[in-house]
Amino acid sequence: MVTSLMLYLLYRRRKRKAIKADDDVVLDVPTGPRKFSYAELAEATNNFDEKQKLGEGGFGGVYKGFLNDLNMDVAVKRISERSKQGIEEYASEVNIISRLRHRNLVQLVGWCHQRKELLLVYEFMSNGSLDSHLFRNRGSLTWELRYKIALDLASALRYLHEEWDQCVVHRDIKSSNVILDSNFNAKLGDFGMARLVEHEKGSETTNLIAGTMGYMAPEYIITGKASKESDVYSFGIVLLEIAFGRKAVEMKSEPSEVILVNWVRELYGRQKHLEVIEPGQGLDFDKKQIECLMVVGLWCAHPDSKLRPSIWEAILVLKFDAPLPPFHSLCLPSHQFDHGSDRSTNSDASQTQISSSYSTSLVFPR
Repeated sequence: MVTSLMLYLLYRRRKRKAIKADDDVVLDVPTGPRKFSYAELAEATNNFDEKQKLGEGGFGGVYKGFLNDLNMDVAVKRISERSKQGIEEYASEVNIISRLRHRNLVQLVGWCHQRKELLLVYEFMSNGSLDSHLFRNRGSLTWELRYKIALDLASALRYLHEEWDQCVVHRDIKSSNVILDSNFNAKLGDFGMARLVEHEKGSETTNLIAGTMGYMAPEYIITGKASKESDVYSFGIVLLEIAFGRKAVEMKSEPSEVILVNWVRELYGRQKHLEVIEPGQGLDFDKKQIECLMVVGLWCAHPDSKLRPSIWEAILVLKFDAPLPPFHSLCLPSHQFDHGSDRSTNSDASQTQISSSYSTSLVFPR
């Protein structure tokens, strides 16, 4: 009995490495991604030279590097001390993404926490983020590539929601977190906000709402419950961005066009949606595909979480293995908007204000 127990403990120790750093970061990482020293990553990025910087976000900077011993290019995320993405998010990202294996998820190569630095090392994706192609380098994506990227993202989300041991709720699906490799294969990244949920449970209440405005489902903003359905909402917004080349929220637009999902619903209701596709962007689009992408986007971003499809249902329609949902299933009168079954009847004024803004602005015009 004792011998069996010792063998089991030895197996567990070899199978996983538990790391506790001097800054109390606790990681439980399977064999695969490795722990780097700060010196290794400083050398790889030429001491985090600004010329190596690939981008800058609220979390800090991302630098291109080259690891001599692995003979590979990498992207090193250096989390800033001022970042809202602190130790908890860093540990969450390493602990979750290091276990996931899918062709449409960014691969974690390793991590480092030394000298009070939090560093994450990923595979290098030479074509950058999706948002850079949609909103800055317009015309760089053919319609064929856009549709493929939509299917790639759907595949990643299906794996997270339905195919892994636990359901992974990403909580921050947006075009800037969709990264493109040299062949424009799309991979979902940034798992700092992600949470593990048992499949039968399906959602998790969080004390702090995390995400990006414009991509966050209304019931998540109000109740703080992240779920597969709130991820699907965000996915729907990205589909609309891909289809129309516009941001989820565009403050400089006309008032009726500020919120992308509202604007597209109105256009679709008046059958004007194809008129806003700009030929100058080089979109050799397929009419059937763009209508499919738009309708599935609206379906996924339905204000009522109960009326959204599962990611599997959305994929069937995107692949034309199932018919488009009827127009009336995309509509929702404001008085029927469901804010979530767990919402208190004594909700505060801020919740009332949020729900009012969603119920009036995110439905079809009558």
